[in-house]
Amino acid sequence: MGDRVSNRVLLIATGDTIAQRPSVSQVATGKDLLTHVGPVSAEVVVEDLLAEPSWDTSVATMLAIARRVHTALTEDGFDGVVVTHGVDNLEETAYLTDLLVGPAAALGGIVFTGATRFLDDLSSDGPRNLASSLAVAADPTARGAGVLVCFDDELHAARWARLADPTRPAAFTSAPYPRLGAVVDGKAAFATSPPPLHPRPPAEPESDVAVIRVYAGMPAAIVNTVVDAGARGIVLEGSGAGNIPIELFATIMELTHWEIPVVVVPRVPVIGHGATGAELAEKAGAIIATGMTAGHARVALMVALGHGGVRAARQMFRS
Repeated sequence: MGDRVSNRVLLIATGDTIAQRPSVSQVATGKDLLTHVGPVSAEVVVEDLLAEPSWDTSVATMLAIARRVHTALTEDGFDGVVVTHGVDNLEETAYLTDLLVGPAAALGGIVFTGATRFLDDLSSDGPRNLASSLAVAADPTARGAGVLVCFDDELHAARWARLADPTRPAAFTSAPYPRLGAVVDGKAAFATSPPPLHPRPPAEPESDVAVIRVYAGMPAAIVNTVVDAGARGIVLEGSGAGNIPIELFATIMELTHWEIPVVVVPRVPVIGHGATGAELAEKAGAIIATGMTAGHARVALMVALGHGGVRAARQMFRS
């Protein structure tokens, strides 16, 4: 292998809003996107990845992105990777990549970005987001920070990032956790320490994990139907801070006994416990996912189930 070229960044372009040009009925390629970006202090190599719209992203596509990011850093000698992605499921793909890349994130910056406005809109946010993301991915300061989400020059840890408003440029938030940092003068400026890097999982993730939003009086039959359809794990999005109807407690106990983990998340992420229904569900065997969205919990449970059952899931959500 020859000498590495410094500041080589891989751009994985998956289409979606950042690349859409309705005025001419076209979708820009990764190379097209670069023509809308000013000078970049790195050599950018572009790969276009055929992907579904973000609202319909398959697990296979999510895994393909995560694997490519890992090999780009560990085998191909890239100093950073940028992934353009639609906002609908960006937080899930970004966090799954964070989990699967693991310690290899120390080798280079990894940034997910996209846009809330089309490329040919007068006030398109895509070119600025891409320019900032490429700069951060090439910045040695971003190495070891794990997967980042960059929108409107704000930097969020993938572990904490969640979609707040799909209609404005500052589309993501880290709340209730602090925003990780910002892009300042083409560099990553971190205001708080990122979450620790995850260990690389020993096996492929399980794809059949279901998310169910609970409601008052919800019958247990709904959960059982999902399990009968093949779900290996269940994420229940409780009301408020994670309250779960009493009708589901017996089902949670049964599923836990059958080695089908049940993870409970709040409607809006909060730090710590506090919901009575969640605490009672935990006594019945449920796993409480502190500070997570249902999407984050789903991909974390997918990874845990790849190499274990309830015990592996409990370990995942304790980390």
